[in-house]
Amino acid sequence: MTVPHSSQTPEQEKLELCQQRIGYRFRDLSLLRAALTHASGASTRLASNERLEFLGDSILGFTICEILFRTHTEYLEGELTQIKSAVVSRRVCARVSRRLGLGDCLILGKGMQQSAGVPRSLLADVYEAIIAAVYLDAGIDIAKEFILRTLGEDLQQAVLGHSIGNYKSSLQQLAQREHGVAPTYRLMEERGPDHSKMFCIAAEIGGRRFSPAWGRTKKDAEQRAAGNALAEMRGEPAPYKDAR
Repeated sequence: MTVPHSSQTPEQEKLELCQQRIGYRFRDLSLLRAALTHASGASTRLASNERLEFLGDSILGFTICEILFRTHTEYLEGELTQIKSAVVSRRVCARVSRRLGLGDCLILGKGMQQSAGVPRSLLADVYEAIIAAVYLDAGIDIAKEFILRTLGEDLQQAVLGHSIGNYKSSLQQLAQREHGVAPTYRLMEERGPDHSKMFCIAAEIGGRRFSPAWGRTKKDAEQRAAGNALAEMRGEPAPYKDAR
């Protein structure tokens, strides 16, 4: 009687696990193998994921820049740079890598296999290397789709974090650039006692009035009203239309 044995080596098992976790199957598995191989587990430095990491970093940066450029026309260069820097960072790449469970897929040398877990720098490196591997295996469109699918939530949070407190500034720039006028803010309604008032304010640009927003101060209501205007100018639902 033949004793059954696994048909896969530990390395092959890691390649299969990685493909399952990232939701992409490689035509050329040597690219994935290279992306997962840390210098400590490679026969030479050229066989490690360092070169792929270099390429993946550029692809990631370009993809995020293009998305921001196309979808956020209200931001100037400096603001786009701030958001891009918040997303294309070692911290965020490591967080995405950890979320995908890529640490379990790394091919490491014995000295790097630590009980405390994989260092953050290695997690960031492998994510960027996989981006490059997907690009080389399937092209830029598939690489962009992979980035959006795995990093999209972090991108949205970075945009939201930048926008909060900056709505009025962004609307001012957009209104001046596209309409040649500054936005104005109209008080639509007040409610509540003097010590706890609520204010409803709407932004107006060139005779167009946008959905009003409520706030506990006029300043807060104006910021929200500007947020509604920015969204509606992009053809999106007003985020503060019914918020009080």
